[in-house]
Amino acid sequence: MTTTLCIDIGGSGLKAALVNLDGDMVSERVKIKTPYPCPPERLVESLLRLVDGIGQYDRVSVGFPGLVRNGIIGNVPALSRTSYTGETDPALVERWHGFDLQALLQEAFDKPLRLANDADVQGSAVVEGAGFEFVMTLGTGIGTAIFQDGRLLPHLELSHAQFRTGMDFDAAIGNAARKRIGASRWRSRVLQAIDIFDQFLFFDRCYVGGGNASRLRADELPERCRIVSNTAGLLGGVRLWDHL
Repeated sequence: MTTTLCIDIGGSGLKAALVNLDGDMVSERVKIKTPYPCPPERLVESLLRLVDGIGQYDRVSVGFPGLVRNGIIGNVPALSRTSYTGETDPALVERWHGFDLQALLQEAFDKPLRLANDADVQGSAVVEGAGFEFVMTLGTGIGTAIFQDGRLLPHLELSHAQFRTGMDFDAAIGNAARKRIGASRWRSRVLQAIDIFDQFLFFDRCYVGGGNASRLRADELPERCRIVSNTAGLLGGVRLWDHL
């Protein structure tokens, strides 16, 4: 049976597990902190250390916290900082922009490999496959993915749309904002963000995941929305092969 090494790259941590075709983990989930500063080569070196000794696998799926098109990185706010809470480093922005990360990962792992935005990967694990479905991940930044009748649509960086004048969704409800404004105001902003997304997406269902999703109250969410497990960021690595 085909076994997939599923890797979830986050702004605060790097996670991995082996997953079978049924979507079941067949290894322990391993995790290390994301190193900073984190140019592409250091990221790949860290991923290789992360999975050293994890076991045998046939292919690799990688979820990445930024814009990925055809394996090329367009934008990655989290890894463009000198530290987790630091300022954006123009040199890192330039280093990441246009970088062929899929090629470097393919060479390093020497297995069939697919690289996609992390919200696209997580969504692949949780969508029902009917109608227009929207996935929002709450982590260091905000991830989004959209599906039509189970088909993953081209990735759009919707988190960089305007939440209010002078503030995008990423700045409004990212982890830094949560820490700055407190849990109650942050939850209120998340509910407002879901409503704003619905006003231009007209989604049939919404799934909220990521590390900070557990801080929400399920009974406060709109009827068409539900919280999904953070492990979906790994389990979706299997389903990703059905979409790309």
